[in-house]
Amino acid sequence: MVEIRYFAAIADAVGKDTETIDLPADATLADLRATLAAAYGPGLDTMLGVCAYLIGDELTRDPSTALTRRVDVLPPFAGG
Repeated sequence: MVEIRYFAAIADAVGKDTETIDLPADATLADLRATLAAAYGPGLDTMLGVCAYLIGDELTRDPSTALTRRVDVLPPFAGG
């Protein structure tokens, strides 16, 4: 089980801030993206492609990164 936390525009797109998804123990970021696109539609995959992911203490976009128990999905933020 992986807890997914969504922020900003991606939370709006999926309609929630958090959810738990059952994925295999060896699942990668690519697996997560495929699962989310299947659940929410291909338009979400485009959004996920520009997101950064906080997995453990590592901020990454590498699709081969192994998942941990929690993943934060972070869309680009406007600064100011």
